[in-house]
Amino acid sequence: MKQALQDFLRYLKVEKNYSAHTLRNYKTDVYQFAGFMNDRMAHLRTHTPEGLRPEQVDYLDVRAFLAWLYRRNAKSSVARKLSALRSFFAFLVRQGVVKHNPADVVSAPKKGKAIPDFLPVDEAFQLMLSADTETVLGLRDRAILEVLYSCGLRVSELTRLDLDSVDLQLGIVRVIGKGRKERVVPIGSKASDAMVNYLQRRKELLKEGEEHGAVFLNCRGGRLSARSVVRNLKTLLQRCGLTRPLSPHGLRHSFATHMLDAGADLRAVQEMLGHASLSTTQRYTHLSVDKLMAEYDKAHPRSRLQRNHETNTGENGEG
Repeated sequence: MKQALQDFLRYLKVEKNYSAHTLRNYKTDVYQFAGFMNDRMAHLRTHTPEGLRPEQVDYLDVRAFLAWLYRRNAKSSVARKLSALRSFFAFLVRQGVVKHNPADVVSAPKKGKAIPDFLPVDEAFQLMLSADTETVLGLRDRAILEVLYSCGLRVSELTRLDLDSVDLQLGIVRVIGKGRKERVVPIGSKASDAMVNYLQRRKELLKEGEEHGAVFLNCRGGRLSARSVVRNLKTLLQRCGLTRPLSPHGLRHSFATHMLDAGADLRAVQEMLGHASLSTTQRYTHLSVDKLMAEYDKAHPRSRLQRNHETNTGENGEG
C-alpha cells in the first residue's frame, strides 16, 4: 500500500501538476484510510505480515471507513476523503494493480449548497478604506484588499504573485491557480492605483542590497504568508467596525457575487475565478429578496395584470 501511494503521488505531481497543498491532502486522506484498514484487519484477525495490499480492499471496507468518518468529520470532509480514495484506486486500476475500484460503488454524502459568505457593496467599500495608508505596511494591506476584491484571487494565488506577474499598464494580473494553471485576470483602476502606491514604497520593507520577486512582503522583507493575510484582515475588519467573520476567500466570494449581480456574464466570471466547472461559479447567482421580487413583478403575467388593474382603477376614480 505504501509503494502504491508513493506511485500515485508521483503521478499527481508529475503528470497532473498538482500543488503541494493538494498532494498533502491526498497523502493524508489515503494514509488515514490505510491506518483505519490496518486496525480493521487486526480486529478481524486478517492482518498479514507484509501489511495491507491494495487488492485486499473491497467496497465494504470503504463503507466502514466512511461510517467511521461520519462520527468525526463534517460531510464536506468525508466527501473529500472519498474522492481521494476514488482517485487513488482509479489510478491503481489503470496501472493493473487492482481489477476494480472499490470506492466507485460507495455513495458520497449529500452536501448542503450553502451560499458563500460575502460582504454587501457598501461594507466592501468600507473595508477597502480601513488600511492606514500613511505607512508602507498600510499601503501593502490596502493593495491586498483591493486586489483580492478586484481580481477575485485565492489567498494562495495572491501570496504567490511575483513582480513580473503584474502589468499595471495593461491592467492585468497573471495568476497561477489550482493545478498550476495560469490565467489572466483584469485588475480594476482602484486596485491598480493601490498597487502603484504600495510598489513605490515596497523597497522600504527589503533589507539593504536585497531583492526578490515577491510582490507582497512581510515586515522582514520576506514573502508574505497566507496566514499573515488572514490575521491582518481580521485586524482591519475590527478597525472599521465590521463584526461579521470574513476570510480572504470571503472577498473572492464578494467579487463574484457583485460581478454577477451587476450583470456580468457567468462564463466570464468563471474564467476570472479559475473554476474548472461552471456549476461551481453558479453558487454565486443568489439574488437579494428585493431584486428577486422586482424581477417577479416585472415579468410574471399575474403580477402585471394586477398592477395594470390597480393603475386603471386609480385613473377612473373607482375602487
